[in-house]
Amino acid sequence: MKPLERLGEAKTPDGTMLQLYRHDGAYLIRADGVELMSTRRHLSEDKLAEVACAPLKTRRGVRVLIGGLGLGFTLREALRHLGPDAEVVVAELVAEVIAWNANPDYALSAEAMTDPRVRIVHDDVSNVLRKNAGGFDAIMLDTDNGPEGMIMKENSRLYAVRGIANTMAALRSGGTITYWSVGDDPDFERSLKNAGLEVKVMKVRAHATSGPFHTLYIAT
Repeated sequence: MKPLERLGEAKTPDGTMLQLYRHDGAYLIRADGVELMSTRRHLSEDKLAEVACAPLKTRRGVRVLIGGLGLGFTLREALRHLGPDAEVVVAELVAEVIAWNANPDYALSAEAMTDPRVRIVHDDVSNVLRKNAGGFDAIMLDTDNGPEGMIMKENSRLYAVRGIANTMAALRSGGTITYWSVGDDPDFERSLKNAGLEVKVMKVRAHATSGPFHTLYIAT
């Protein structure tokens, strides 16, 4: 049996311990010992970017925001669907997560992060939203386990009424917000609709052929 190799660790501002592991060629991040994400299961993260960015492929001057770098799957999928003059802003709160992805010794996102279309911002995505009113054609949010945060309780503010309003204010006319969630949250869906958004709910497997279903909220 191949060993589980711990590559690094980091603490979030509220004290949650994140740990990066490698096992048999795969990478995973655990939060306080619970698996948060893995390179073996990322279909729903890919789909988060696809539904937001595929409609923008032929448009010029597109600017999009990804909230949460994770293991870089949403970033890499967004780049695949966007034109050569697009800008992809990625907001990531934990510096070590940025460093892990940028490390060329790991099979993560070092190449994608050097793409000239990419700008990595070490900051809370809520701050980036407030500083960019009307700034994005699409916003992809995967900052935690969804509305019910696991990593940081502060993340829940992004999914509250004021957080939804701040996200909408950062969206250009006709833009799309996509939210990733570990499961269904009818209260959050209701909040999106009460804010005046049209909402489509999509269920996507973590892996193409197996694993749990995750929920995407596509709001326009």
